[in-house]
Amino acid sequence: MRELGRTGQRVSIVGLGGYHLGIPPEKEAIRMVQRALDQGMNFLDNCWDYNGGDSEARMGKALRDGYRQKAFLMTKLDGRTARSTREQLEQSLKRLRTDVIDLVQIHEVIRDDDPERCFAKGGTIEALLVARQAGKLRYIGFTGHKDPRIHRHMIETARKNGFHFDTVQMPVNVLDAHWHSFEKEIIPLALQESIAVLGMKPLAAGLILQAGAADPVECLRYAMSVPGVSVTITGCDSEGVLEQALWLATTFTPMSDDEKQKLLSRTAPFAQGGKWEQFKTTPTFDGTEQHKQWLTSAHL
Repeated sequence: MRELGRTGQRVSIVGLGGYHLGIPPEKEAIRMVQRALDQGMNFLDNCWDYNGGDSEARMGKALRDGYRQKAFLMTKLDGRTARSTREQLEQSLKRLRTDVIDLVQIHEVIRDDDPERCFAKGGTIEALLVARQAGKLRYIGFTGHKDPRIHRHMIETARKNGFHFDTVQMPVNVLDAHWHSFEKEIIPLALQESIAVLGMKPLAAGLILQAGAADPVECLRYAMSVPGVSVTITGCDSEGVLEQALWLATTFTPMSDDEKQKLLSRTAPFAQGGKWEQFKTTPTFDGTEQHKQWLTSAHL
């Protein structure tokens, strides 16, 4: 367990990714959530748009019978207007079968004007603050996978508006360390601002494995060993993959500096140009670019 920034919450060093819960049969996905919680993996990731809302619905079913109390529950919203944010939040609360979500994050801050849109009058932040005051959420963060420059702009825009994010989510993996690096450019800034760091894409959506740059255990151990990261969120599409993540979390020892350097030297050639981090270089992973209506509408 690690501290989640200045929130006072303690969260598991590995978190269960929500997108992949839409891949196995529903009963297996429900078992996976409950197995993770039973073993102490309390950080649950999700998003309003994952699998047409099915990921949230499955997680909501898994959180019955006392399991909600074991979870630190996070979901993400795509809305950039107060109205779409309100509507998406209500849908997420209903699907997740809860009255309050521990952490709500603004999803895919990947465009240069996203920060201004979020903080504008009638924008996302306005609705999230009202919802927090009403007790529908506890903490507020943002995510993105495109460019550290945009993350920096979001944090600076928040500061100008007198707002403090509780969390920030970003790619942290053995390739990111070499090219347009969130690890090098944003983690130090986040820690300086007392914003908890959530790492994602430790396997670069599986592309690191496809490239042959590193194996799954190396990828996860590296991401979990990066100083300042509170949680490494990993997608598990089967019970077997979940068991591997649980084993890594419960037996975790940080990589030594020597181990890190050897691994980074080996992976450096794969990182150049972002070829295997396609979420940085292509629109393939940009759900809100492919469905821009999600930014202004709750229809899914």
